[in-house]
Amino acid sequence: MDGALNREQKITRIVITGGPCAGKTTAMSWIQNAFTKKGYLVLFVDETATQLMTGGALWKYNRNNKEYQFCVTRLMLAKEQAFTDIAKTFEDEKVLIVCDRGTLDNRAYMTDEEFRYVLDKLDTNEVELRDHYDAVFHLVTAAKGAEEFYTYANNACRYETPEEAIIADDRLIAAWTGHPHLRIIDNRWDFDRKMLTLITEISSFLGEPQPLDTRRKYLIRYPDVQALESRPNCQRVEILQAYLHSEVPGEMIRIRQRGRDGNYIYFKTRKRMIEGKKRIEMEERLSRNEYLELLMQADPQYRPIRKQRYCLSENGLYYNIDIYPQWNDRALMEIELYESDEDVPFPEGIEVIREVTGEEEFTNPAIARIQKP
Repeated sequence: MDGALNREQKITRIVITGGPCAGKTTAMSWIQNAFTKKGYLVLFVDETATQLMTGGALWKYNRNNKEYQFCVTRLMLAKEQAFTDIAKTFEDEKVLIVCDRGTLDNRAYMTDEEFRYVLDKLDTNEVELRDHYDAVFHLVTAAKGAEEFYTYANNACRYETPEEAIIADDRLIAAWTGHPHLRIIDNRWDFDRKMLTLITEISSFLGEPQPLDTRRKYLIRYPDVQALESRPNCQRVEILQAYLHSEVPGEMIRIRQRGRDGNYIYFKTRKRMIEGKKRIEMEERLSRNEYLELLMQADPQYRPIRKQRYCLSENGLYYNIDIYPQWNDRALMEIELYESDEDVPFPEGIEVIREVTGEEEFTNPAIARIQKP
Protein backbone atom coordinates (compact mmCIF):
# COMPACT_ATOMS: atom_id res chain seq x y z
CA MET A 1 0.00 0.00 0.00
CA ASP A 2 1.37 3.38 -0.99
CA GLY A 3 2.19 6.37 1.12
CA ALA A 4 0.73 9.80 0.35
CA LEU A 5 1.10 13.54 0.82
CA ASN A 6 -1.22 13.17 3.80
CA ARG A 7 0.58 10.90 6.26
CA GLU A 8 -2.74 9.31 7.23
CA GLN A 9 -3.74 8.52 3.67
CA LYS A 10 -3.93 4.86 2.77
CA ILE A 11 -3.99 3.86 -0.90
CA THR A 12 -4.93 0.27 -1.69
CA ARG A 13 -4.64 -1.13 -5.20
CA ILE A 14 -6.66 -4.24 -6.10
CA VAL A 15 -7.30 -6.19 -9.31
CA ILE A 16 -10.66 -7.48 -10.46
CA THR A 17 -10.01 -10.18 -13.02
CA GLY A 18 -11.76 -13.22 -14.40
CA GLY A 19 -12.69 -15.18 -17.47
CA PRO A 20 -15.03 -13.90 -20.19
CA CYS A 21 -18.58 -13.19 -18.97
CA ALA A 22 -17.66 -13.43 -15.29
CA GLY A 23 -19.45 -10.28 -14.09
CA LYS A 24 -16.57 -7.80 -13.94
CA THR A 25 -18.56 -4.88 -15.40
CA THR A 26 -21.37 -5.32 -12.89
CA ALA A 27 -18.82 -5.83 -10.12
CA MET A 28 -17.40 -2.35 -10.71
CA SER A 29 -20.80 -0.81 -10.01
CA TRP A 30 -21.22 -2.86 -6.84
CA ILE A 31 -17.74 -1.87 -5.64
CA GLN A 32 -18.42 1.81 -6.32
CA ASN A 33 -21.66 1.76 -4.34
CA ALA A 34 -20.39 -0.36 -1.44
CA PHE A 35 -17.09 1.35 -0.75
CA THR A 36 -18.17 4.92 -1.37
CA LYS A 37 -20.62 4.33 1.48
CA LYS A 38 -17.74 3.05 3.62
CA GLY A 39 -15.88 6.34 3.16
CA TYR A 40 -13.49 5.40 0.37
CA LEU A 41 -12.52 7.44 -2.63
CA VAL A 42 -12.91 4.74 -5.30
CA LEU A 43 -10.92 5.14 -8.51
CA PHE A 44 -11.19 2.79 -11.49
CA VAL A 45 -8.44 1.95 -13.98
CA ASP A 46 -10.33 0.74 -17.05
CA GLU A 47 -9.48 -2.46 -18.92
CA THR A 48 -6.61 -1.68 -21.29
CA ALA A 49 -7.20 -4.57 -23.68
CA THR A 50 -10.81 -3.49 -24.26
CA GLN A 51 -9.69 0.12 -24.68
CA LEU A 52 -7.26 -0.95 -27.41
CA MET A 53 -9.71 -3.27 -29.13
CA THR A 54 -12.49 -0.66 -29.25
CA GLY A 55 -9.88 1.64 -30.81
CA GLY A 56 -9.26 -0.90 -33.54
CA ALA A 57 -6.07 -2.51 -32.18
CA LEU A 58 -7.46 -6.03 -31.96
CA TRP A 59 -5.22 -8.60 -30.30
CA LYS A 60 -6.27 -11.47 -32.56
CA TYR A 61 -4.94 -9.64 -35.66
CA ASN A 62 -1.47 -8.83 -34.30
CA ARG A 63 1.53 -10.51 -36.02
CA ASN A 64 4.11 -9.89 -33.27
CA ASN A 65 2.54 -10.94 -30.00
CA LYS A 66 5.50 -10.18 -27.74
CA GLU A 67 5.64 -6.55 -28.92
CA TYR A 68 1.86 -6.24 -28.70
CA GLN A 69 1.83 -7.57 -25.13
CA PHE A 70 4.75 -5.34 -24.19
CA CYS A 71 2.78 -2.30 -25.39
CA VAL A 72 -0.34 -3.41 -23.52
CA THR A 73 1.57 -4.06 -20.28
CA ARG A 74 3.49 -0.78 -20.50
CA LEU A 75 0.23 1.14 -21.01
CA MET A 76 -1.40 -0.65 -18.06
CA LEU A 77 1.49 0.24 -15.75
CA ALA A 78 1.45 3.87 -16.90
CA LYS A 79 -2.30 4.18 -16.27
CA GLU A 80 -2.00 2.56 -12.82
CA GLN A 81 0.85 4.90 -11.87
CA ALA A 82 -1.11 7.93 -13.08
CA PHE A 83 -4.10 6.98 -10.93
CA THR A 84 -1.84 6.36 -7.93
CA ASP A 85 -0.10 9.72 -8.34
CA ILE A 86 -3.42 11.51 -8.77
CA ALA A 87 -4.83 9.77 -5.69
CA LYS A 88 -2.02 11.29 -3.63
CA THR A 89 -3.23 14.78 -4.55
CA PHE A 90 -6.59 14.19 -2.83
CA GLU A 91 -7.21 14.69 0.88
CA ASP A 92 -9.26 11.49 1.27
CA GLU A 93 -7.74 9.23 3.93
CA LYS A 94 -8.96 5.98 2.36
CA VAL A 95 -8.41 5.45 -1.37
CA LEU A 96 -9.29 2.27 -3.24
CA ILE A 97 -7.82 1.93 -6.74
CA VAL A 98 -9.64 -0.80 -8.65
CA CYS A 99 -7.86 -2.16 -11.70
CA ASP A 100 -10.09 -3.80 -14.30
CA ARG A 101 -7.56 -6.55 -14.98
CA GLY A 102 -3.91 -6.36 -13.97
CA THR A 103 -0.62 -6.87 -15.74
CA LEU A 104 -0.48 -10.63 -15.09
CA ASP A 105 -3.70 -11.05 -17.10
CA ASN A 106 -1.50 -10.55 -20.16
CA ARG A 107 0.59 -13.54 -19.07
CA ALA A 108 -2.36 -15.78 -20.00
CA TYR A 109 -1.97 -14.76 -23.66
CA MET A 110 1.79 -15.26 -23.99
CA THR A 111 4.24 -18.11 -24.28
CA ASP A 112 6.96 -18.39 -21.64
CA GLU A 113 9.47 -16.96 -24.11
CA GLU A 114 7.22 -13.98 -24.91
CA PHE A 115 6.64 -13.32 -21.22
CA ARG A 116 10.39 -13.29 -20.51
CA TYR A 117 10.83 -10.85 -23.39
CA VAL A 118 8.23 -8.48 -21.89
CA LEU A 119 9.80 -8.71 -18.43
CA ASP A 120 13.26 -7.97 -19.82
CA LYS A 121 12.06 -5.04 -21.93
CA LEU A 122 10.22 -3.56 -18.92
CA ASP A 123 13.29 -4.18 -16.74
CA THR A 124 11.21 -5.98 -14.13
CA ASN A 125 10.48 -9.52 -12.91
CA GLU A 126 7.41 -11.67 -12.36
CA VAL A 127 7.27 -11.12 -8.58
CA GLU A 128 7.32 -7.32 -8.90
CA LEU A 129 4.87 -7.31 -11.78
CA ARG A 130 2.42 -9.61 -9.98
CA ASP A 131 2.75 -8.49 -6.38
CA HIS A 132 2.70 -4.70 -6.74
CA TYR A 133 -1.08 -5.10 -6.37
CA ASP A 134 -2.31 -5.49 -2.80
CA ALA A 135 -4.97 -8.11 -3.61
CA VAL A 136 -6.44 -9.95 -6.60
CA PHE A 137 -10.05 -11.11 -6.92
CA HIS A 138 -10.83 -13.53 -9.73
CA LEU A 139 -14.44 -13.92 -10.89
CA VAL A 140 -14.95 -17.27 -12.61
CA THR A 141 -16.52 -17.22 -16.07
CA ALA A 142 -20.20 -18.08 -16.34
CA ALA A 143 -19.11 -20.85 -18.73
CA LYS A 144 -18.06 -22.77 -15.60
CA GLY A 145 -21.16 -23.67 -13.64
CA ALA A 146 -23.58 -21.04 -14.98
CA GLU A 147 -23.52 -21.92 -18.67
CA GLU A 148 -27.05 -20.67 -19.35
CA PHE A 149 -25.91 -17.12 -18.51
CA TYR A 150 -22.91 -17.05 -20.84
CA THR A 151 -23.62 -14.28 -23.36
CA TYR A 152 -22.00 -11.97 -25.91
CA ALA A 153 -24.66 -9.28 -25.46
CA ASN A 154 -22.93 -7.22 -22.78
CA ASN A 155 -19.47 -6.92 -24.37
CA ALA A 156 -18.92 -6.12 -28.05
CA CYS A 157 -15.27 -7.23 -27.75
CA ARG A 158 -16.13 -10.72 -26.49
CA TYR A 159 -15.46 -13.39 -29.09
CA GLU A 160 -14.69 -16.54 -27.08
CA THR A 161 -16.93 -19.59 -27.24
CA PRO A 162 -17.87 -21.06 -23.83
CA GLU A 163 -15.17 -23.70 -24.30
CA GLU A 164 -12.58 -21.02 -25.07
CA ALA A 165 -13.80 -18.99 -22.09
CA ILE A 166 -13.09 -21.93 -19.77
CA ILE A 167 -9.56 -22.28 -21.15
CA ALA A 168 -8.97 -18.54 -20.75
CA ASP A 169 -10.32 -18.64 -17.19
CA ASP A 170 -7.95 -21.47 -16.24
CA ARG A 171 -4.98 -19.66 -17.77
CA LEU A 172 -5.82 -16.44 -15.92
CA ILE A 173 -6.03 -18.22 -12.58
CA ALA A 174 -2.70 -19.91 -13.30
CA ALA A 175 -1.13 -16.56 -14.19
CA TRP A 176 -2.09 -15.02 -10.84
CA THR A 177 -1.30 -18.11 -8.76
CA GLY A 178 1.50 -17.18 -6.38
CA HIS A 179 0.04 -13.83 -5.34
CA PRO A 180 -0.19 -13.60 -1.53
CA HIS A 181 -3.83 -12.44 -1.63
CA LEU A 182 -5.64 -14.19 -4.46
CA ARG A 183 -9.32 -15.02 -3.98
CA ILE A 184 -11.30 -17.06 -6.52
CA ILE A 185 -15.05 -16.44 -6.57
CA ASP A 186 -16.91 -19.08 -8.55
CA ASN A 187 -20.52 -19.72 -9.53
CA ARG A 188 -21.67 -21.83 -6.61
CA TRP A 189 -24.27 -19.13 -5.86
CA ASP A 190 -26.68 -17.04 -7.90
CA PHE A 191 -25.25 -13.87 -9.46
CA ASP A 192 -26.29 -11.46 -6.70
CA ARG A 193 -24.72 -13.70 -4.08
CA LYS A 194 -21.58 -13.86 -6.22
CA MET A 195 -21.39 -10.05 -6.16
CA LEU A 196 -22.09 -9.93 -2.41
CA THR A 197 -19.32 -12.46 -1.86
CA LEU A 198 -16.92 -10.25 -3.82
CA ILE A 199 -17.84 -7.22 -1.71
CA THR A 200 -17.45 -9.28 1.47
CA GLU A 201 -14.01 -10.53 0.39
CA ILE A 202 -12.79 -7.03 -0.47
CA SER A 203 -14.21 -5.70 2.81
CA SER A 204 -12.44 -8.45 4.72
CA PHE A 205 -9.13 -7.64 3.04
CA LEU A 206 -9.53 -3.93 3.80
CA GLY A 207 -10.56 -4.57 7.42
CA GLU A 208 -14.10 -3.29 6.96
CA PRO A 209 -15.43 -3.73 9.60
CA GLN A 210 -12.86 -6.37 10.59
CA PRO A 211 -11.15 -9.06 8.53
CA LEU A 212 -12.10 -12.53 9.76
CA ASP A 213 -9.76 -15.31 8.65
CA THR A 214 -11.42 -18.67 7.99
CA ARG A 215 -8.44 -20.87 7.21
CA ARG A 216 -8.16 -24.61 7.72
CA LYS A 217 -4.83 -26.37 8.16
CA TYR A 218 -3.89 -29.99 7.39
CA LEU A 219 -0.88 -32.17 8.05
CA ILE A 220 -0.06 -33.94 4.77
CA ARG A 221 2.45 -36.47 3.49
CA TYR A 222 5.53 -34.91 1.92
CA PRO A 223 4.28 -34.05 -1.56
CA ASP A 224 5.76 -34.86 -4.94
CA VAL A 225 7.50 -31.52 -5.47
CA GLN A 226 8.37 -32.26 -9.09
CA ALA A 227 4.71 -33.00 -9.85
CA LEU A 228 3.62 -29.77 -8.15
CA GLU A 229 6.12 -27.68 -10.10
CA SER A 230 4.93 -29.19 -13.37
CA ARG A 231 1.35 -28.03 -12.84
CA PRO A 232 0.42 -24.76 -14.60
CA ASN A 233 -1.82 -23.74 -11.68
CA CYS A 234 0.97 -24.03 -9.09
CA GLN A 235 3.77 -21.59 -8.23
CA ARG A 236 6.69 -21.98 -5.82
CA VAL A 237 7.40 -19.10 -3.44
CA GLU A 238 10.39 -18.69 -1.08
CA ILE A 239 9.47 -17.36 2.36
CA LEU A 240 11.62 -16.08 5.21
CA GLN A 241 9.75 -14.82 8.25
CA ALA A 242 10.55 -13.68 11.77
CA TYR A 243 8.53 -12.61 14.81
CA LEU A 244 8.46 -9.37 16.77
CA HIS A 245 7.47 -8.82 20.37
CA SER A 246 3.91 -7.57 20.98
CA GLU A 247 2.48 -5.84 24.05
CA VAL A 248 -1.06 -7.03 23.15
CA PRO A 249 -2.02 -10.35 24.79
CA GLY A 250 -2.67 -13.08 22.23
CA GLU A 251 -1.27 -11.06 19.34
CA MET A 252 1.52 -12.23 17.05
CA ILE A 253 3.49 -9.80 14.89
CA ARG A 254 5.26 -11.31 11.91
CA ILE A 255 7.53 -9.82 9.26
CA ARG A 256 7.97 -11.72 6.03
CA GLN A 257 10.14 -11.72 2.93
CA ARG A 258 8.28 -13.36 0.04
CA GLY A 259 9.26 -14.04 -3.58
CA ARG A 260 11.73 -16.17 -5.51
CA ASP A 261 14.99 -16.11 -7.44
CA GLY A 262 16.25 -12.99 -5.66
CA ASN A 263 13.07 -10.95 -6.24
CA TYR A 264 11.12 -10.25 -3.04
CA ILE A 265 8.39 -8.19 -1.43
CA TYR A 266 8.02 -7.53 2.29
CA PHE A 267 5.12 -7.52 4.75
CA LYS A 268 4.31 -6.91 8.40
CA THR A 269 1.31 -8.86 9.73
CA ARG A 270 -0.59 -8.72 13.04
CA LYS A 271 -2.78 -11.72 13.99
CA ARG A 272 -5.21 -12.40 16.83
CA MET A 273 -7.34 -15.53 17.19
CA ILE A 274 -11.09 -15.23 17.91
CA GLU A 275 -13.92 -17.74 18.01
CA GLY A 276 -11.72 -20.81 17.71
CA LYS A 277 -11.10 -21.14 13.97
CA LYS A 278 -11.32 -17.46 13.05
CA ARG A 279 -8.66 -14.83 13.50
CA ILE A 280 -8.23 -11.13 12.88
CA GLU A 281 -5.39 -10.41 10.47
CA MET A 282 -4.07 -6.99 9.46
CA GLU A 283 -1.21 -6.60 7.01
CA GLU A 284 0.88 -3.77 5.62
CA ARG A 285 3.54 -3.63 2.90
CA LEU A 286 7.11 -2.78 3.94
CA SER A 287 10.06 -1.47 2.01
CA ARG A 288 13.20 -3.59 2.03
CA ASN A 289 14.91 -1.17 4.40
CA GLU A 290 11.93 -1.18 6.78
CA TYR A 291 11.94 -4.98 6.75
CA LEU A 292 15.68 -5.18 7.47
CA GLU A 293 15.36 -2.66 10.31
CA LEU A 294 12.55 -4.66 11.92
CA LEU A 295 14.47 -7.90 11.37
CA MET A 296 17.15 -6.54 13.68
CA GLN A 297 14.43 -6.24 16.36
CA ALA A 298 13.23 -9.85 16.03
CA ASP A 299 12.05 -11.54 19.22
CA PRO A 300 14.99 -13.70 20.44
CA GLN A 301 12.55 -16.37 21.64
CA TYR A 302 11.90 -17.33 18.00
CA ARG A 303 14.23 -18.44 15.24
CA PRO A 304 13.55 -17.21 11.68
CA ILE A 305 11.58 -19.65 9.53
CA ARG A 306 12.56 -20.52 5.98
CA LYS A 307 10.11 -22.52 3.90
CA GLN A 308 9.12 -23.30 0.34
CA ARG A 309 5.46 -22.54 -0.33
CA TYR A 310 3.59 -24.03 -3.26
CA CYS A 311 0.54 -21.92 -4.12
CA LEU A 312 -2.01 -24.11 -5.87
CA SER A 313 -5.30 -22.89 -7.36
CA GLU A 314 -7.81 -25.72 -7.75
CA ASN A 315 -11.47 -26.51 -7.03
CA GLY A 316 -12.23 -22.79 -6.83
CA LEU A 317 -9.91 -22.52 -3.80
CA TYR A 318 -6.35 -21.37 -3.12
CA TYR A 319 -4.12 -23.89 -1.34
CA ASN A 320 -0.82 -23.06 0.35
CA ILE A 321 1.46 -26.09 0.74
CA ASP A 322 4.41 -25.33 3.02
CA ILE A 323 7.57 -27.45 2.99
CA TYR A 324 10.02 -26.95 5.86
CA PRO A 325 13.70 -27.94 5.55
CA GLN A 326 13.62 -29.85 8.86
CA TRP A 327 10.81 -32.18 7.69
CA ASN A 328 11.34 -34.85 5.04
CA ASP A 329 8.21 -36.94 5.56
CA ARG A 330 5.43 -34.37 6.02
CA ALA A 331 4.30 -30.85 5.18
CA LEU A 332 1.46 -28.47 6.00
CA MET A 333 -1.39 -27.36 3.75
CA GLU A 334 -3.58 -24.35 4.49
CA ILE A 335 -6.81 -23.39 2.72
CA GLU A 336 -8.71 -20.13 2.98
CA LEU A 337 -12.45 -20.83 2.86
CA TYR A 338 -15.58 -18.72 2.46
CA GLU A 339 -17.12 -20.30 5.56
CA SER A 340 -15.10 -21.99 8.31
CA ASP A 341 -17.40 -25.05 8.42
CA GLU A 342 -17.71 -25.80 4.68
CA ASP A 343 -16.60 -29.11 3.18
CA VAL A 344 -13.06 -29.06 1.83
CA PRO A 345 -12.13 -30.76 -1.48
CA PHE A 346 -8.48 -31.82 -1.47
CA PRO A 347 -6.15 -31.40 -4.47
CA GLU A 348 -5.31 -34.40 -6.58
CA GLY A 349 -2.10 -36.10 -5.46
CA ILE A 350 -2.16 -34.66 -1.91
CA GLU A 351 -2.42 -37.23 0.90
CA VAL A 352 -3.96 -35.72 4.01
CA ILE A 353 -2.91 -37.23 7.34
CA ARG A 354 -5.32 -35.21 9.47
CA GLU A 355 -6.69 -31.73 10.12
CA VAL A 356 -4.58 -29.70 12.55
CA THR A 357 -6.51 -26.41 12.51
CA GLY A 358 -6.06 -24.71 15.86
CA GLU A 359 -3.38 -27.12 17.09
CA GLU A 360 -0.58 -25.08 18.62
CA GLU A 361 2.12 -27.57 17.64
CA PHE A 362 1.59 -26.88 13.93
CA THR A 363 1.53 -23.09 14.02
CA ASN A 364 4.50 -21.19 12.62
CA PRO A 365 5.25 -19.52 15.98
CA ALA A 366 5.42 -22.95 17.63
CA ILE A 367 7.73 -24.25 14.89
CA ALA A 368 9.89 -21.13 15.27
CA ARG A 369 9.93 -21.07 19.08
CA ILE A 370 13.33 -21.86 20.60
CA GLN A 371 12.97 -24.55 23.25
CA LYS A 372 14.70 -23.78 26.54
CA PRO A 373 17.16 -26.46 27.72
